[in-house]
Amino acid sequence: MRLRALLDTPSLGLRLLGGEDELDRTVRGVMTTDLRDPSRYLSGGELVLTGLAWRRAPEDSERFVRILAAAGVAGLAAGEAELGSVPDDLVAACVQHRLPLFSVVEDVSFASITEHVVRQVSSERAGDLAAVVDRHRRLMTSGPTGGGPEVVLDLLGSDLDLRAWVLSPTGRQIAGSTLAGTGPELSTELAARLAGEHLAAARSGRRGPYRVTLEGAGGTFSLFPIRHDGRDLRQTLLSDWLLAVEADAGDWPEERLDLLHGVTQLIAVERDRRDAARTVRRRLAQEVLELVQTGAPPAEIAARLRVAAPVLLPGLGTAPHWQIVVARVEWEDGDVPGGPVAQSLLEEVLVDPGTFGPEPSDRIAVAHTGDEAVALVPLPVPDEPGDSSAAGLHAADLLAVVQAPLGRGLADDGRLTVGVSASVHSAEGLRGALEEARHARRVAAARPGRVCAAGHEELASHVLLLPFVPDDVRRAFTARLLDPLRDYDRRHRAELIPTLEAFLDCDGSWTRCAGRLHLHVNTLRYRVGRIEQLTGRDLSRLEDKLDFFLALRMS
Repeated sequence: MRLRALLDTPSLGLRLLGGEDELDRTVRGVMTTDLRDPSRYLSGGELVLTGLAWRRAPEDSERFVRILAAAGVAGLAAGEAELGSVPDDLVAACVQHRLPLFSVVEDVSFASITEHVVRQVSSERAGDLAAVVDRHRRLMTSGPTGGGPEVVLDLLGSDLDLRAWVLSPTGRQIAGSTLAGTGPELSTELAARLAGEHLAAARSGRRGPYRVTLEGAGGTFSLFPIRHDGRDLRQTLLSDWLLAVEADAGDWPEERLDLLHGVTQLIAVERDRRDAARTVRRRLAQEVLELVQTGAPPAEIAARLRVAAPVLLPGLGTAPHWQIVVARVEWEDGDVPGGPVAQSLLEEVLVDPGTFGPEPSDRIAVAHTGDEAVALVPLPVPDEPGDSSAAGLHAADLLAVVQAPLGRGLADDGRLTVGVSASVHSAEGLRGALEEARHARRVAAARPGRVCAAGHEELASHVLLLPFVPDDVRRAFTARLLDPLRDYDRRHRAELIPTLEAFLDCDGSWTRCAGRLHLHVNTLRYRVGRIEQLTGRDLSRLEDKLDFFLALRMS
């Protein structure tokens, strides 16, 4: 399709801001990005959609447009939701580099434009084959009766003789062909291996599809990433779906490759819809987590859980037991926030690997705070005492599922640590369960390896005792040690509490602690001296270190 055709579609909400002489350019695809340099994801001919989050100063516009022009993109469309009208400096840069520029009105989503372009490009490039994508689009957008991703996979099988599956990053099968006579199902082991190959190939910087031949798999598979934006790969890789096709795409004509890329974008629309449906569960988890962390009365927490239970376990009719899982994803350069990554990851992996379909995680609510994600997992109340059907998650079982594939995605610069609590049956137990899961995660973090997990059964004695210290004792103990430091931090922004935490985490090593905090050792010594002065304690004494350690853990 040509750029000119986009202006002839009023529902897209596009307004031409410059480049009228370039409207006969051919559009070969579409990409949404807010990266400052998206060149690695561009192959030429794309319509680039951007929310302008990359623009921090007027001079950023010329650099961004220069990169797009060098990559050979067809045009640029800027959303008005972030900054209102499109900045003049961006208009001028597009004129300078002869790049057509459109604005997108606030009430039109990028997903709508993406779907329109994918449909039109596929139709023009693939001829009759594009009917597969168009038929699927109508079925998927018609609601639950449309059949979801399985429909397009059935059409790929019936119209193109391709067997394909949508997999999670750990290899759980989200969708697969339901047609009879399409051959044996993808085994759990093979699916996990394919997921690991996909993650490794993506981290290496290779452009998809990734062609892999595995021993014992019986043939070659082509793996297509299902990504719906141009964010830093590490922000989405550990939760992105993939499309695995039992075929060698190396000898495919361009039309068929374009068609399969179009299919992945349509499945990404289904993924977006599923993510939007998680909003309520995420909000419930965040509310419960805040109540637990702030020491709210158990009755208030119980009231919130009564609201959450029907959403998480519809039709259950009985208040469930609960379990808490804490995860932390860390990248060595620290550029990618770990909390949102861990949140999306937990929503994908806290599902029985044998469960089929995209929706089982609807019964798991995950919040994130800082670099940590916390999952609230409901467990059905056992029918009889001793019934193991509601025993819940076990760290060892979880690790067995995720360790191999996710380890390849984390490569040599990322780390995932997970802690799993015991199950609790009341609001009173949630605070202890949260601390238990956090302590278990710290146990996991002390172990070698890219992916580590620990459960409540592995905790040391003092950790087991902490959750059961009465609240009034907690408050008195922590206030006596930490309130002077908090007050000083509020008045002077001195960061004494973070300094204390880092000093203890580094076992009192001045050099390691200064390096972690990016401070000169003399500055660190000054801060520790101020801590000792304000509290009357001596951080060279084991007893005082232990008191501070317990106070921080209980606060």
